[in-house]
Amino acid sequence: MWRLKGNAHGNDSKTNASLIKEKLESLRGKIPGMTAIEVGIDFSRTESSCDVVLYSKFIGRDALKAYQAHPEHQAIIPFISEASSERRLVDYEF
Repeated sequence: MWRLKGNAHGNDSKTNASLIKEKLESLRGKIPGMTAIEVGIDFSRTESSCDVVLYSKFIGRDALKAYQAHPEHQAIIPFISEASSERRLVDYEF
């Protein structure tokens, strides 16, 4: 989950949220071992909410590690890092 800066890349946070969603969803079908990807944009705009959330599912820890190092994923990281002021994540198995 990311909380976005008010302005970054010459865009407001709403525009950057849409761009992040588009960039992350473009990974669908390109990452071996990724079985699901969803990106949501917050509509509640509360004090405790984040702006963008990523849910992705992998066949195992090795697939997650491969995703993290994949060039298509790495190419998105600088955009998201510049646009975000805060990041939270949870990696878990079920």
